[in-house]
Amino acid sequence: MEFNLTEIIGYLASLFVLLSFFNKNLRKLRIVNSIGCGFFVAYGFMLGSIPVIVTNVAILGVNAYYLFVKKEDIRPKEELENK
Repeated sequence: MEFNLTEIIGYLASLFVLLSFFNKNLRKLRIVNSIGCGFFVAYGFMLGSIPVIVTNVAILGVNAYYLFVKKEDIRPKEELENK
């Protein structure tokens, strides 16, 4: 079985997006998901696929908004009430 660079980037993108959903911490989820989206953007460029590029750039924008602009407290409500 032989893989080319485009396929490897695609598999890495899928792996990071999948791994992001195993995080309970929303900040870590968004960071890992952003890495996956970044790989998908690269994958989209390698394929010449505008829908893949546009979708993942949009998701990166949403993640960036919540990571850097909104910066809401993402701890569970129960944890905040116990303090």
